[in-house]
Amino acid sequence: MIELVPVIIGVVALAFVQFLYYSVSREDAGTERMREIASYIQEGANAYMKRQYTTIAYFILALAVVMGVTRGSLSALSFLIGSGLSLTAAFIGMNAATRANVRTAAAAMKSPGKALRIAFWGGAVMGVAIVGLSVLGIGGLYAAFKTILGGEDAALEAIVPFGLGASLAALFAQLGGGIYTKAADIGADLVGKVEVGIPEDDPRNPAVIADQVGDNVGDCAGRGADLFESFSDNIIGMMILGLAFMAKYGEAGVLFPLLAESLGVLSTIVAILLIREETGNPVKTINVALLTAGTLNAVAFYFLADRMLGDPGLFESAILGLAASLFVGLIVQYYTGTGYRPVRDIADASRFGPALNVITGLAVGLESAFLPLIVISVVVAAAYFLAGLYGIAAATVGILSTTGIIMASDTFGPISDNAAGIAEMSGLSDEIRSSLDVLDAVGNTTKAITKGYAMACAVLSAFVLFAAYLQSISSGGSAVAIDIGDPYILVGLILGGTLAFLFSAMAIRAVGRTASEMVAEVRRQFREIPGLLEGKAKPDYARAVDISTRHALREMIPPTLITLAAPILVGAAFGVRPLGAFIVGGTIVGGLLAVYMINAGGALDNAKKLIESGLHGGKGSDAHKAAVVGDTVGDPLKDTAGPSLHIFVKLITIVALTFAPLFL
Repeated sequence: MIELVPVIIGVVALAFVQFLYYSVSREDAGTERMREIASYIQEGANAYMKRQYTTIAYFILALAVVMGVTRGSLSALSFLIGSGLSLTAAFIGMNAATRANVRTAAAAMKSPGKALRIAFWGGAVMGVAIVGLSVLGIGGLYAAFKTILGGEDAALEAIVPFGLGASLAALFAQLGGGIYTKAADIGADLVGKVEVGIPEDDPRNPAVIADQVGDNVGDCAGRGADLFESFSDNIIGMMILGLAFMAKYGEAGVLFPLLAESLGVLSTIVAILLIREETGNPVKTINVALLTAGTLNAVAFYFLADRMLGDPGLFESAILGLAASLFVGLIVQYYTGTGYRPVRDIADASRFGPALNVITGLAVGLESAFLPLIVISVVVAAAYFLAGLYGIAAATVGILSTTGIIMASDTFGPISDNAAGIAEMSGLSDEIRSSLDVLDAVGNTTKAITKGYAMACAVLSAFVLFAAYLQSISSGGSAVAIDIGDPYILVGLILGGTLAFLFSAMAIRAVGRTASEMVAEVRRQFREIPGLLEGKAKPDYARAVDISTRHALREMIPPTLITLAAPILVGAAFGVRPLGAFIVGGTIVGGLLAVYMINAGGALDNAKKLIESGLHGGKGSDAHKAAVVGDTVGDPLKDTAGPSLHIFVKLITIVALTFAPLFL
């Protein structure tokens, strides 16, 4: 009966999602002008998601056929369910966000505290949906496949494609959404702020609606799919690893990650209900929710590790994972926060032009990659000392146990950003816009923390999946050795590392190409539509939305297919051991590149915001124009290539894990 606990908790989570969705939707949506602007955003986001999902469906169905031929019908079913649930969670969360944004702006007209609660509960729909659907899907498949196939080994082998489906769908969603949102953002900023000199979110800017839509399809749907696959892949990887410890823990070692993350879903629900209508310091109530979720998870870990498995070292390892997420978040805050030296150095460099702004920003990004990987290395070493290889997996369970509440606080960011934009485009008072700007600033902090959190999750999850890969290719219970002195192993390492660079280049170039067309279109409209700049005519928002949509859907395909095909080609050409080295090379290089890009982009963005607050002449100054250029350089790094690399490092591993039996 214990196997059904995750299924029951998954159903409870979906019921709570329905409650949150209803609670947010019934709130007042504001004035007619606010509802009009919100409808543009919602229609654009839904149109993009519909076209994106239609495009993705062709690839998923084709790969499901391949899965059925090579691994059997149950594997194909598992793959379809994994990809389907990932896309479903992202769509539900994005829809809630596009409803919460205007209601947050309307609530700010009455109570800033109520605006905070609506924005957070709107984000919580995404947070609870991704963890609830994950434990429901994996738990249901495990119970069903174990009954059908008659054993844990066969059941987990059939579940592995669930993770592949989640990873593939996530990469499409994150990469496509990242290309969309950054092309629109760059087009709006370069022409609007630098060339024309109008404010951000000015309704005269043709790209402003596309920019608002991008916040939802990129930061909401893309990030949600990213964390869904991290959460799911880690559970599957650790369950497979648990097979190697059956003699020590029994089936409890297989069920531990699934039960631990299921209890984490319940702690997330409790934490969300603690969000209050805080009017003074919004960060306070969010921190209380985060701390509550972490504390409840720690209690759950103790009972599962000590009572069910009889190994206190696993509890200590899980706590290390929780601590790692905190430390990595603090490091990211230091390198991207406006109150610290790195961002201030970039802002100071902006006085001397865009070149020095970019040089300083890239240097900050490179430096920022050092400490997070040191923290992760310390956690891996300490967890291994405490409880061996399974202890490292337990540490990953610890860091992922807060996925729901972290994702809720992350989606709170774009909701608040959209709300502030709607308020500005609707002409609301300065007082209301100021209260929303406070929420937007808090949202920028939570988004930065989430990116650091997602990076730590990605690297640790990739480690667990790699351990599961070694377990899957072992024979007779003996461990597989990978000798780095073997030339084929070195080739695998090199190919994995270089693929991360190729993937990043393709993602960044895609943003550049799409942004070029967006800039040209915005310039054309200002030039050809009489009275647009004077506010006497309405821009063609739909044209800008269409440019981002078409290019994002086209440009997301090549990097995804290369990432999918590369592990299969390496495995077919060199075998399972060089393929293992390929995974290691891709994980290390991809992880470092991700931290560098995300923090460099975040620091450049916040340096611009710091100057906009009044430093070095404020908006319209030469320093501000230089900072805007630097921000546009950082945009594809922090919101397209960097976050997509999180999925890249897990996708290459889950592909190898799925198809490894073909190369033995």
